[in-house]
Amino acid sequence: MGESEAGGISMKTIELERVENNEKYPTDEDPKVNYRGWKVMPFIIGNETFEKLGAIGTLSNLLVYLTTVFNLKNITAANMINIFNGSTNFATLLGAFFSDTYFGRYNTLGFCSLTSFLGLLLIQLTAGIKNLHPPQCGKESTTCKQPTAGQMTFLLAGFGLLLVGAAGVRPCNLAFGADQFNPKTESGKKGINSFFNWYMFTFTFAQMVSLTLIVYIQSNVSWAVGLGIPAALMFIACVLFFIGTKMYVKIKPSGSPMTSVVQVIVVAIKKRRLKLPAEHPMLSLFDYVSPKCINSKLPYTYQFRGLDKAAIMTPQDKINPDGSPTDPWNLCSVQQVEEVKCLVRVLPIWFSAILYHLVIVQQHTILVFQALQSDRRIGHSKFMIPGASYYVFLMLSMTLWLPIYDRIVVPFLSKLTGIEGGITLLQRMGIGIFLGLLSMIVSGGVEKHRRHLALTDPIGLQPRKGAISSMSGFWLIPQLTLAGLAETFTAVGQIEFYYKQFPENMKTIGGSLFYCGMAGSSYLSTFLISVVHRTTEKSATGNWLPEDLNRGRLDLFYYMIAAIEVMNLGYFLLCSNWYRYKVIDTNKSIVNA
Repeated sequence: MGESEAGGISMKTIELERVENNEKYPTDEDPKVNYRGWKVMPFIIGNETFEKLGAIGTLSNLLVYLTTVFNLKNITAANMINIFNGSTNFATLLGAFFSDTYFGRYNTLGFCSLTSFLGLLLIQLTAGIKNLHPPQCGKESTTCKQPTAGQMTFLLAGFGLLLVGAAGVRPCNLAFGADQFNPKTESGKKGINSFFNWYMFTFTFAQMVSLTLIVYIQSNVSWAVGLGIPAALMFIACVLFFIGTKMYVKIKPSGSPMTSVVQVIVVAIKKRRLKLPAEHPMLSLFDYVSPKCINSKLPYTYQFRGLDKAAIMTPQDKINPDGSPTDPWNLCSVQQVEEVKCLVRVLPIWFSAILYHLVIVQQHTILVFQALQSDRRIGHSKFMIPGASYYVFLMLSMTLWLPIYDRIVVPFLSKLTGIEGGITLLQRMGIGIFLGLLSMIVSGGVEKHRRHLALTDPIGLQPRKGAISSMSGFWLIPQLTLAGLAETFTAVGQIEFYYKQFPENMKTIGGSLFYCGMAGSSYLSTFLISVVHRTTEKSATGNWLPEDLNRGRLDLFYYMIAAIEVMNLGYFLLCSNWYRYKVIDTNKSIVNA
């Protein structure tokens, strides 16, 4: 009876502390938490959809905008876009940190949505106001006036605001959407699993609209109007998000989870000379979980045992009356160590994702130049598909495949394998890497065919940068379709993988890790393009990536990426075989060693 009363008093004390600190923890026992799940998705996914319509509607054709309106060279523009994309994606790590530590996901999403709107507005002004961009370059002219320092500064200011906006929106939107489902109920778990696939579906739909309608208006009607539409759509995204304010589940920031990570590493280094017992290591480790911890208790694992030394108790380590260590920089718990292990285990898989995304980066940048020197007419009409719009075929393959995979393939495979998702997340990602490899091989073959026809049978159109091949732009569809299928397996699998394998207080950081991988790919692509451009410029085979692709060997560049993907697939298979999925400890007892 005494123990029961003591337990009751303890729980009351904890709840009083939560009230005093104005903290909320969404548990089944908390009557104030009302999970509305799909009821609030129109606001969350609506915000994401219109945000992507705005951002992608601007960024997808920005390569053409920089080369035709700002008169930048192809390589300069491609590297500028890659660096911007890389910086934007890396900034998500900072956005995740500030969200988890200080502001919470709701506040971060609200502020960064408004910032994205301002960034899009500035970029629109560079097109709408003549003094904010250089004069138009004539079709027959070989020299074009470059933008002034003031014009580039104004443009880069818009880029900077977009960077800040994406830093908060990208890592928080998925995690915030998943917060609206109760992870402790079967319906909530199914809702989260389905949410990732449908989230990607709406995301690809937004990209399709951006890459067709908006890009067409920009290329054929007016850049001022075409860039004004994304800004208006971003404004709608902000309105939609704030409409649902009173219905959202808002988890308060619980402090930076990275502090705990650093503590484990520092203490493990301090105690590196201590020895762990060969058997029953838990007997000498400090096992404690704070009652305020929102993370599920993790069982002890035998990987990365060097980190276990952070939880070894010594005579010098003191314990507070509540069971916590007096100095967390001298003693960490097994729970803290296992949370760090979750992070460390994911890093080799994350590195493989960087190499995988090289495929998608090429289809988003270099392919535009490939399309511009292909026959983009539909039949014998004068209508020409904008070069940036070909990326829509990648999105179309994703849009068509994701519902089929979610509603037909997954249930069928689940019955055969007994696995909730039909196949494991790593198997799903591996299939995507293989499809990405095939996409690069096909890309090389198509480019070789395009170049041959451009040199032997060009059509009458003569742009400033080389002859137009008689090869139809529709020949680019197979490589884009394969890349789209690769994304449905690897990209969606990655997002779900990071979300499920990270502790609860690192969900936003897990989301940012996906974008950091894409950032690494953008930077790596920039490096490869620059090295190949400089190395082959004076070689016997000629420059692989000149301004005029007909004088280059883009096909060899694609084959080089394919070779990298072959090595990446082998590396990924080794990492997958070594990886151990996170398991939640159903034993809730806490033992102080």
